[in-house]
Amino acid sequence: MSKNATSAPIERENNLGTSIVLFVVMIVLFLGAIYSLSFLSLENPWPMAVCLGLFALAFWIPQTILGRSDSAGES
Repeated sequence: MSKNATSAPIERENNLGTSIVLFVVMIVLFLGAIYSLSFLSLENPWPMAVCLGLFALAFWIPQTILGRSDSAGES
């Protein structure tokens, strides 16, 4: 077996408390996006803009800012 075949632990893992806090913040952003749709009407497009912004942040923050950016070389 090669050296890379073994599963090495991820170096920068969050502890449980940090993971729970991050999850709660992201789920609040996501639920806020869904809640903003309750104010949507044909005369007022801003709730849709808020929905798209919060929805994008709820997925973009964990994938880019909180994610591992050094994993390009891994297979």
